[in-house]
Amino acid sequence: MSTQTGAEPAGPADEERRRLWGPYLSERQWGTVREDYSAGGDAWSYFPHDHARSRAYRWGEDGLGGICDDKQRLCFALALWNGRDPILKERAFGLTNGEGNHGEDVKEYYFYLDSTPSHSYLRYLYKYPQAEFPYHDLVAVNQARSRQEFEYELLDTGIFDDDRYFDVTVEYAKAADDDVLIRITVANRGPDEATAHVLPTLWFRNTWSWHEGAARPALTAAEGPRRTATVRAVHPELGSYDLRCAGAVPLLFTENETNHERLFGTPNRTPYVKDGIGRAVVDGEAGAVNPAGEGTKAAAHYTLTVPAGGEEVLRLRLAPTGSSLSLDRGFDTVFQERIAEADAFYRELTPRGADEDEARVLRQALAGMLWSKQYYGFDLETWLAEHGMDPWSLPRPGIRNREWFHMVADDIISMPDKWEYPWFAAWDLAFHAVALSVVDNNFAKQQLELLLQNVYQHPNGQVPAYEWNFGDVNPPVHAWAAYFVHLMQERRTGQADPAFLERVFQKLLTNFTWWVNRKDPEGRNLFQGGFLGLDNIGVFDRSAPLPTGGRLEQADGTAWMALYCQSMLQIALELVEHNPAYDELVLKFVEHYLWIAGSMDRVGDLGDELWDEEDGFFYDVLRLPDGQAVRLKVRSVVGLLPLCASTVFRPRQLERVAGLNERLRRFADRHPSLNVTMASAQAGVAGGARLLSVVDEKRLLRVLGHLLSEDEFLGPYGIRSLSRYHAEHPYTFWVHGEEYRVAYLPAESDTGMFGGNSNWRGPVWFPMNALVIRALLNLYGFYGDELTVECPTGSGVRMTLYQAAEEISRRLARIFLRGEDGRRPVYGGQHKFRDDPHWRDLILFHEYFHGDNGAGIGAAHQTGWTGLVAAQMQLFGTLTPGDFLADPGRKERP
Repeated sequence: MSTQTGAEPAGPADEERRRLWGPYLSERQWGTVREDYSAGGDAWSYFPHDHARSRAYRWGEDGLGGICDDKQRLCFALALWNGRDPILKERAFGLTNGEGNHGEDVKEYYFYLDSTPSHSYLRYLYKYPQAEFPYHDLVAVNQARSRQEFEYELLDTGIFDDDRYFDVTVEYAKAADDDVLIRITVANRGPDEATAHVLPTLWFRNTWSWHEGAARPALTAAEGPRRTATVRAVHPELGSYDLRCAGAVPLLFTENETNHERLFGTPNRTPYVKDGIGRAVVDGEAGAVNPAGEGTKAAAHYTLTVPAGGEEVLRLRLAPTGSSLSLDRGFDTVFQERIAEADAFYRELTPRGADEDEARVLRQALAGMLWSKQYYGFDLETWLAEHGMDPWSLPRPGIRNREWFHMVADDIISMPDKWEYPWFAAWDLAFHAVALSVVDNNFAKQQLELLLQNVYQHPNGQVPAYEWNFGDVNPPVHAWAAYFVHLMQERRTGQADPAFLERVFQKLLTNFTWWVNRKDPEGRNLFQGGFLGLDNIGVFDRSAPLPTGGRLEQADGTAWMALYCQSMLQIALELVEHNPAYDELVLKFVEHYLWIAGSMDRVGDLGDELWDEEDGFFYDVLRLPDGQAVRLKVRSVVGLLPLCASTVFRPRQLERVAGLNERLRRFADRHPSLNVTMASAQAGVAGGARLLSVVDEKRLLRVLGHLLSEDEFLGPYGIRSLSRYHAEHPYTFWVHGEEYRVAYLPAESDTGMFGGNSNWRGPVWFPMNALVIRALLNLYGFYGDELTVECPTGSGVRMTLYQAAEEISRRLARIFLRGEDGRRPVYGGQHKFRDDPHWRDLILFHEYFHGDNGAGIGAAHQTGWTGLVAAQMQLFGTLTPGDFLADPGRKERP
C-alpha cells in the first residue's frame, strides 16, 4: 500500500482503486435541500435532527467519523452512548436558523487529524461528554439570545467541566485498496471510572425504498474465528464484504428504513426500522432489533468500563469476503507502516525551516481538506418529478432548481465542510482546488473539471452555484484556479499539463459567453451578478430589488469579470505555445479585458465611474431611474478586487503571438479615453515583460495605501473584508426615510441579510486574502524589486510587493500558530483550548475570523477555503521571489 499522491505517476484505474474507500460520509444529511420535499422549501424544518435517527434518507447518509465506498453504497461510522443521553450519538448536532443559529456552527467538538491523499491512513477525534448531552439547553439559550450576543457554545454549557468526557479516536489503515483496518480508542479524561457504549455501525444507503422491485442488499451475521463477531455485507454492485469485530460482542440488526409509526403515525413495513438499534440500547426494547441476525443496518455493541485516565482499544476490519481477516497477527504492524508513510509524506511537503507547530498547522489543514471529500448524489430530474414537476411545467413557489433537469451528480466532491455543507458551492470548490493542489494535484484538477461536465454545467453555459439555488451566481474564479493549479504544478515538478488547461478553457468559453450575455444588461461591460458570494458586504441586499429602483453597477461584479478575462487570457497564452491556433483567442481576450477594464474608469472625473479620484479607491455605483449616478462609498474588498485583475506578458509570449503588440497599439490609439488611466499595456525595457492592469502605478500605490494601512484593511491576522475606517465613519444611505447602513463589524453579523449566517463587514476571509496575495505576486512579477511600498502604511518600513504578500501570509498563519503566551488566536478567549494539553494542539479552520483578534467565527469545521493557509505556507516556504519574476534578466525599471 502507498500514500501515493496525485502528482506521482498512476493510471486512472489505479487512482480509482486507491480511492474506493474514503471519508466520503457527511456529518449531517438532515436539513438539506436534497432531503426537502416540503411545499414551501423550508429544508431545515422539513427534515430536522429529531427525524434523522428514524427517517431513511433519500440521497445520502451521515455518521460520526465514518467512511464509505465512492458511490456510498456501504457505510461505516461510529455510534456512542454514555448511559445518560436520550438517544444514541450517531451524527453531528447543530442549530437551525429558527433555533438561534448565528454562523451555521455545529455544536460538537471533533477534529480531522490526519489523512493521506489515497486515505491509506485516516485519524479522527470526537470528544463525547459523560453527562447527558445538552440538546435542549443549546437550543433554548441560543433562541433567547440576540444577534448582538455571542452564540452559546457546547463548552459554555459546562459539559466538559472536570474533564468528564471521552476522547474517542477512530483510525483507518488500508492493508490493500479494499481492505480497511479500523482501530477505535476510547480514553477517559475524567477523574472517575466511566462506562461508554461504543457501536461501530455498518449499513447500506437506502436505494430500494423509492423504486418498486429495486434490489435490496443484505447484512447478515456470519461465522468467524473464535472470539470475534462478523457481519457479512452483500451488495449487487459492490460484492461481498465482511466486517470482523474483535471480541465476543453482540451484533444488533435492523433495517435502514423509516419508522413511519413514530414520525407520521402510519404502519411500518417491518418492525425493524432505522432507529431500532438506538431503541434497543437506550430504551431497552429487545424487540426493536431482528433476532434472525439480518437487515440492512447492523452494529456491534461494545460496553466498555474505562478507568479514570485510562483507555480501551477496539479492533475491526472491513475487507472482501474470503480475505485474510486476522485481528491479531500483523494488525498493529499495518498501522505502524501506514502512519510511517503518512509522516514521511508530510515531512516532504513541509517547507524546510518550518518548526513543529507550523508543520502541525499545515498537516491538520490538509487533513481537514482531505476528510471533507464527500459523496454527492443528486438526480435533479428525479427529484423534481418527485415534487410533481417536469421540464415543461410552470414554476411553483418553494420548488428550487426547476431549470436544472439535466443535472445528475454522482461524484466525490470537495465540500466546504461535512456538517454545514454536505453540498458543493462553485467558488468554494475552485479555492479548495488551489489548496488541494499542494497535497493531491490530480484530484485538484479533477475537481476543477467536475462542474464543467455536461451533467453539471447548464446547456446555456452557466455553472451551478450551490444547492439552495443552482441558478444563482458565484464569483467566476474557476479559470483563475485552473491557471494557478497548472502554474504551481509546473513550478513544483517542472511538468506542464496543457491538455488539462485546454479542456478547462474550452468549457469555460461557453461560461464566459453566458456571463457576457446575461450579466451585462446594457452591453457596457459593467456586470451585475447578485451578491456574488459576498453576502452582506454592500449597502443593499444585492439579490433583492433595489429600494431606490434603478440598478447597481458593481465594482466587484466587473472586477470578477476582469479577473475571469485575464485568467482566460493567461491560459490562452500558455496554450498558444502548444497550438498557434490560440493566437486569435489571445487577441479576443486582450480586447475583452481592455473593454471591461476601461468600463471601470475613463479619462476625467465624470462622477459615474467606479474609480473615485478623491479617495483613491473603487466603489459600486448606484444608477437611479432618472440616470443619476451615485457612488456608494463603502471601502470593502469590493474595491480591492480590481487589483487582482492583472496580466503579465513574458517576453517569449509576446514573440509567439503574432500581431499582439500592434493590436494593443491600435486599440490604444482608437480609444484614448480608456488608455490613459488604465495602464493597458505598460511596457518594460525594450524586449521586456509587459503588464496589462486595471490600475497604473500611481493608482496601484493609492489603493495599496488603503490595503496596507492597519487603520483600514491590514489587520494583525490578515486583510479585513471591510476597512476599519468604517468603525468611526459608518456609511449611511437614506431611502424614503429608511436608513441603510454599513459599519465595521469585526465579528458576527448584526443583520439578518442572507440569513445572518456570515459577515463580510469586517472579518478576515481566506479566499479574498488568497486573491490579494496572488495579485501582489503577479504585480511583483512585473515591477520586481525596484517598486517598494510602505508596509504597514505610515510605518516607514519599505517592502517589495513580494514582501508585502509574504507579510500578509505570515499574519494569516499567525491565526493558528501558538504565540509566546501559548495561545492560538483562533480560539479567542476559550481557556480549554489554550491551557488543556488534550485540546491545545487541536486546530479548527473556521469559515472566517475576527478582524482584530483572529478568533474563529462562523462554521467551525469549514476547513474548505481556509485550508488555503497550507498552500500559502508551502508557497512561501518553497519558492523564492525570483520564481515570480516574469523577466528575471531585467536590470532596471521602465
